[in-house]
Formats: sequence, structure tokens, C-alpha cells
Amino acid sequence: MAVDLASPLLILTALLLLHPSIQAKEIQYCDKKGDYAVEVKGVEMSPDPVVRGKPATFSISASTDEAISGGKVVIEVSYFGAHIHTETHDLCGKTPCPIATGDFVLSHTQSLPGFTPPGSYRLKMKMVDGTGHQLTCISFGFNIRAGSSIADS
Repeated sequence: MAVDLASPLLILTALLLLHPSIQAKEIQYCDKKGDYAVEVKGVEMSPDPVVRGKPATFSISASTDEAISGGKVVIEVSYFGAHIHTETHDLCGKTPCPIATGDFVLSHTQSLPGFTPPGSYRLKMKMVDGTGHQLTCISFGFNIRAGSSIADS
């Protein structure tokens, strides 16, 4: 008896396309010639696109060749090129400190208000140590889509 693999393959493909996925974002360093102590390897978002009124998580994979005892993370957001928001967080609130040499992950979760306009956004993230020395600076684009009518009310 022959087994038809086409049906399970179609179902798996449909599930993967419909499931809110975590996708890596293309990052750019703020200073392409910069010699940053922290190398960012990738950024993943969940969900992607971000849904207004729902929590979104940004996970940044990075590595460092020097131990980091603390510092700050500055996040700037722009909407179609216009700066709209800045926030500062304690680095140790986003990843366990001290950060040893090697790989680490910085994670940030935030819920955007239901009235956030859908469209194209850009996030710029700077990481500085306890003395204010810049450890890295990256930016990446992301999209926000409208949520369900329940989330928007």
C-alpha cells in the first residue's frame, strides 16, 4: 500500500504559514565602522508582525569579549522615519548580570496600546555600560498590524 505524503506535507506547510512565527530581523549597526564590545548576532520577534494591544517580545542574541557588570539599554522607536518614543531600561533587568564573556540574550517584552497606528517602524537599541561607554548600537525595522476588534476597543 502506497503512502500519500502530499496531504501531511500540505497540512504542515499551512500550519507553518498560519502560525504566528518568530522571525529573525535584519540588523544594521549604527556605526558600520564602530568597534563595539558587544556583537549582535540576531534579533527575533514574537509575534511578527507585532499586533497592537498584544504583548510582543524582542529577543536579541549577542556576544561579548569582556565581562559586563551592568549598564543601560536605550530604545528609540521611529514611525515612517519620525522619532516617536524613547525609553531607558536597566541592562540587568533585561538579561542576568554580570554578563560573562561569550554569548547572551537580551529580552524585552512590551504591549503596545490598542490605538498604535499600524505600519512600518524602526527600533534603535543602544547598550551602554555602567560608566556610559557605548557597548553596541543597532537598528532594525518591524511592522505593527491592527489587532482584533476586541483588542482595539
